[in-house]
Amino acid sequence: MSGVDGFRSAFRRWRADRPFWGGLLLALGGAWILLTMKASLKVILHVGMQGLAGYLLPALMVLLGLLTLFNPTQRLFYSITGILVTLGTWLTSNLGGFFVGLLLGAVGSCLAFGWLPDQEPRRSRRQRRKEAAAAAR
Repeated sequence: MSGVDGFRSAFRRWRADRPFWGGLLLALGGAWILLTMKASLKVILHVGMQGLAGYLLPALMVLLGLLTLFNPTQRLFYSITGILVTLGTWLTSNLGGFFVGLLLGAVGSCLAFGWLPDQEPRRSRRQRRKEAAAAAR
């Protein structure tokens, strides 16, 4: 079992150094929209460039989500581009994958934008009071 524990701890360290949940949700939102493009409801008319944009924008969402995961130093650019592309799927891709992909992409982009590297873990108010009381003694 030490191999599994070693993999888990290595994955946790890797995950802690990047906006993992933001990139994952952005990529999942794009994948969901790509899957719903073949849905039976004809919400959008696939004609010319709009039909191409219906597949291009969700593919860009997947790409931006993966780039956020594997290149976290550029997370601001990827997250801003991701939210713009996600909002574009509202018009081009069955209302953003029937709102599910749109919400996943928007939440993922916001999480990636708000992620701060090298931030101390949050402490509860009770813990801060105990530390202040111990320092005052």
